[in-house]
Amino acid sequence: MLGLPFLFLLGASLGSPMPPKSQGDVERAMAVISGDAMLDHIKRLSSDEFEGRAPGSHGDRLTVKFLEDQIKKIGLLPAAPDGTFEQVVPLRAFQSHPSSLILKNGGKVVTLETPSDFVARSRVERQDVSVKGSPLVFAGYGISAPDKKWDDYKGLDVKGKTLLLLDGEPQFANGQSMFAKLQTRYGTRQAKIDDAARRGAVAVLFIHDPKTAYANYQVVQNNYRQEFFDVTSSKNQELLSMEGWIALSAAKRTCKNAGFDFNKLRASASGRNFKPVTMGIAADFKLRNVSRTITSKNVIAMIEGSDPKLKSQYVIYSAHWDHLGRDVSLQGDQIFNGAIDNAGGSSQMLEIARAFAALRVPPKRSILFIWTTGEEKGYLGSKYFLSHPFFPVRNAVADINLDNCNVWGRTRDVNDLGFGFTTIDTVLENTARKLGRKFTNATFDGGSYYYRSDQIEFAKVGIPSVFPGSGTDYIGKPAGYGDQMWNDYGANAYHQVSDEVQPDWDMSGAVEDAQWMFLAGYQLAQAKGMPAWKSGSGFGRS
Repeated sequence: MLGLPFLFLLGASLGSPMPPKSQGDVERAMAVISGDAMLDHIKRLSSDEFEGRAPGSHGDRLTVKFLEDQIKKIGLLPAAPDGTFEQVVPLRAFQSHPSSLILKNGGKVVTLETPSDFVARSRVERQDVSVKGSPLVFAGYGISAPDKKWDDYKGLDVKGKTLLLLDGEPQFANGQSMFAKLQTRYGTRQAKIDDAARRGAVAVLFIHDPKTAYANYQVVQNNYRQEFFDVTSSKNQELLSMEGWIALSAAKRTCKNAGFDFNKLRASASGRNFKPVTMGIAADFKLRNVSRTITSKNVIAMIEGSDPKLKSQYVIYSAHWDHLGRDVSLQGDQIFNGAIDNAGGSSQMLEIARAFAALRVPPKRSILFIWTTGEEKGYLGSKYFLSHPFFPVRNAVADINLDNCNVWGRTRDVNDLGFGFTTIDTVLENTARKLGRKFTNATFDGGSYYYRSDQIEFAKVGIPSVFPGSGTDYIGKPAGYGDQMWNDYGANAYHQVSDEVQPDWDMSGAVEDAQWMFLAGYQLAQAKGMPAWKSGSGFGRS
């Protein structure tokens, strides 16, 4: 275990010159992490020239070349079996154009318009998708979890029906899930969509509640205006004809016109005795798909381990390079630059890679760096890598995922948005303490953030995975500053054209975070044993 002097780290926080030879190998490596270099990388990746880094675009090709150029300068090794830094990821790109959603209740007809009332897409590989007379059912949270003794379907046959669902999991007033300490996979939208499709439903609309949704409705509208991506489906894959979001006001209006009180329906869904409600409404909708086949690329490099036996095992760092691209329908600025999300994490990982390359003696296990494509489109790059891995998945020790980064200065604390899922938390806490920082020993949002980035795909195949980042206790700033900055980013920049580099950014905190994540990965690569999933996480090694 290292005992790094905290004052030394403060001096190195902006990428100071290499420390004297009396410093240990790890300390010397940590000192090469540079805030100036990190910011330069972010500026380049989020520049208008890169056009928002959409998969399959000109910006895709520029991004892959930039990352490979930096990797070669660092001196990392190619990881692909063909001796390159690339993994080609074949994708189907499509854009759905829904018409109005017509809801008929006897003689009453309610017309919902897109995008003001709802947004939707169809992954069905047809140009025209049409459904008529689909019964509308409020199915609570859309969760059937026998191991949790929870079933929102209660045996109802939903074949051919359109489901109106609440997002997330049933919660107590304090925000904690009613049937699990940490949010489970049951509460993710994709799990609900997959379950509904298996049951024969034709459509799912999630009710967008600004108080509980992952982003405001404007962000949802922005996302659904963009081109979607997916892996090419198999002929036997079960797909919904439509999936999307309905605005809270439109959901309330729909319920009222059917003779139901939305607030009472929502409250009833938080009880184990809830039964799905057939609303007496028939839904008609049409979507037109415009699609094309493209290829994108994961960029993958490695540091080979120094131990003859352990070098076949890998500690993985992942960060997605893609963002939302360009929306030509917008007036004025059309480019979603994605400076924080995720030019920030991608650049931070470049600096972590540079630190590993600076070690005189590599760690015992190998280190794999994977910059994924298609994260914003459903974690497609990581999903593809894990179904076409370069080594047996059982040889993966852990995944440390970087998504977003702190650009507002140093914090006293750090956290893991998946706290409570794996024993890696102990490593994160111990290394944070050695760097003079506090590890926040608690989960955020019941662990729901854990399901919103690439680490979830690594977790699904059994690889212990974490989502670490800065805390909110900023040094030299007033109380509440951190929450204010992140909330402001979420409301005014996240997945919007305004996610751009700002002149007042302070990279010192991002550097210290990178040093912490480097040290945690190094410890995992040196440890005798491998980390494990904790009981109740819902995950385990396969």
